[in-house]
Amino acid sequence: MLGKKKKIEKQHNSPDEMTFLEHLEELRWHLVRASAAIIVSAIVVFANYRFIFDSILLKPKNPDFVTNRAFAWVAERFNSPELAINTKPFELININLSGQFSTHLMIAIVGGIIVAIPYIFWEFWRFIKPALYEKERKHASGAVFFSSLLFFLGVGFGYFLIVPLTTHFFGSYQVSEQVANEINLNSYISSIASVVLGSGIIFELPIIIYFLSKVGIISSDFLRTYRKHAIIILLLLAAIITPPDIFSMMLVTLPLVLLYELGIIIAGRIEKKRDRDEQLLEA
Repeated sequence: MLGKKKKIEKQHNSPDEMTFLEHLEELRWHLVRASAAIIVSAIVVFANYRFIFDSILLKPKNPDFVTNRAFAWVAERFNSPELAINTKPFELININLSGQFSTHLMIAIVGGIIVAIPYIFWEFWRFIKPALYEKERKHASGAVFFSSLLFFLGVGFGYFLIVPLTTHFFGSYQVSEQVANEINLNSYISSIASVVLGSGIIFELPIIIYFLSKVGIISSDFLRTYRKHAIIILLLLAAIITPPDIFSMMLVTLPLVLLYELGIIIAGRIEKKRDRDEQLLEA
């Protein structure tokens, strides 16, 4: 009798028969573990602030940064000085009493999120996995790896390309020679953090399209129909964050367009597989 009772309780607590409140409780623990990973990563980033600031965050504004040296080489090679970026490093100032500490704290949190992102994706995957069919689990088994890979590619793209271009454009922009640019530390660091995180999220586009296609919200035909609109939006975005020259704008736009095209291919393959499965069921 006791064994039968335990069996009934075990069946009741299975993922397929969990109540709404039990799902919320399960989600809460996934969020708690993900938050704990962010906190631990943030503490590590906070403790290594000298390296984080001197060797990573403050580097893109200096002429010896790898991207700036590459643009300088291209400018010299094609005899186009306007292509050179960040040729004159600028000084950063702090105008608030707690400005440096608050900036340090912000970077610790942002860095903690970036470092912990694979674990965050893994916790999210563990939460949605029980709701998937066996075939869906098999096809989405590499979701955590590819999501993390695309995110870090986006972070690298933002840091090594968009950040130097943005720093050069806004750091050297002047409405008048009578106005000198004295860049606030918090403004500079906030810009880098938003660009890097934003790039990481944008590079998740193929993964987002994959899941939206799986549930039937979007289709490859929809993405093809609005391809021109998407490209225009990407061009406008690139024009805003890059210097006013066609070379820099296309350099930023091209990877974003490729991600969009990859999303179309992914959506098309999902639709073909869905059609094959429906034909097999009808047969």
